[in-house]
Amino acid sequence: MLTEERYAAIIERLQERGIVKLQELVDVLGASESTIRRDLIDLESRHMLKRIHGGAALVNEKTPEPGMEEKTFKNIQQKTAIARLAAQEINNGECIYLDAGTTTLAMIPYIEAKDVTVVTNGLSHVEALVSKRIRSYLLGGMMKIHTKAVIGSIALQNMDNFRFDKCFIGTNGVDPEMGYTTPDPEEALIKRRAHQLSGRSYVLADSSKIGEITFAKLFDLEEADLITEHMPEHWRSVIAQKTKIIEG
Repeated sequence: MLTEERYAAIIERLQERGIVKLQELVDVLGASESTIRRDLIDLESRHMLKRIHGGAALVNEKTPEPGMEEKTFKNIQQKTAIARLAAQEINNGECIYLDAGTTTLAMIPYIEAKDVTVVTNGLSHVEALVSKRIRSYLLGGMMKIHTKAVIGSIALQNMDNFRFDKCFIGTNGVDPEMGYTTPDPEEALIKRRAHQLSGRSYVLADSSKIGEITFAKLFDLEEADLITEHMPEHWRSVIAQKTKIIEG
């Protein structure tokens, strides 16, 4: 394949996905890793892409995040299966952090542990927790209208008042090299801080998120247990080397 043909193929794939991995380009284009690296360097010099660790992204490209209402009706069965598994990890008397998001929201009806205290940055979560008479705290800060998540510096300051036995965090991408990722850097800060303040961390992701990469990194796979309804076979061995998989 000629150089310009590779360039066209790289840009086309980027326009389709927003982000591509180096190894993916090597496999698809049938070129060596060093050749693809040179291609990416040249394309970056032309301001046609931005190199990132392990691959490339479109310049100023962020994967748009679906809103709370849109996400509520996606992958319902998968989220329910994950929510049941996650709720079983909560023990009596624990203090936990529930991240904003539809999968963590789906956990609440299945929480059976007694005398649990929950801290969350999800507006919808507090309403559900109060309805179930679970002691709960909502972080203060700026409300992100799109996802009904509290974010920003005030939320981070609030969070430092707590320590958690466990945290349950949603993600938009699970990748062996890039770790857990999410589209919004401000939400990533909140998720990362919750993880740092927790004795044990769980990341909830349905199978459609496995192998995906979005804009902002949370942390590496090794730093949390992964709860999913089904691990695709072609990802199982490589991800199992990095983290514990809880699968339903």
